[in-house]
Amino acid sequence: QVHVVESGGGLVQAGGSLRLSCVASGSIFRGNVMRWYRQAPGKQREVVAVISSSGTTTYAVSVKGRFTISRDNVKNTAYLQMNSLKPEDTAVYYCNVAVGAGYWGQGTQVTVSS
Repeated sequence: QVHVVESGGGLVQAGGSLRLSCVASGSIFRGNVMRWYRQAPGKQREVVAVISSSGTTTYAVSVKGRFTISRDNVKNTAYLQMNSLKPEDTAVYYCNVAVGAGYWGQGTQVTVSS
């Protein structure tokens, strides 16, 4: 059974940090691109960070220098380290495994207070 599960969201003050985790089934995690997306209320879902199977990373301009995506291929887990958080980072964060039509987790809420 395939699963993608995010965790690590919460409420944090502006300037604070959070680390999100995404655990995926090994059958889909290995060798595939992982992406973190976010969706704020009333806005479209947007890609935040991407990591290839070999560890190459790309970031949205809005988070570059503050967020770091990484992966542990032994634990089948991707991470999103978020530092210097801003109120505009408030959103539901989703993990996506880029295989086939794509696999999504249920999302984890991140709320940044000013």
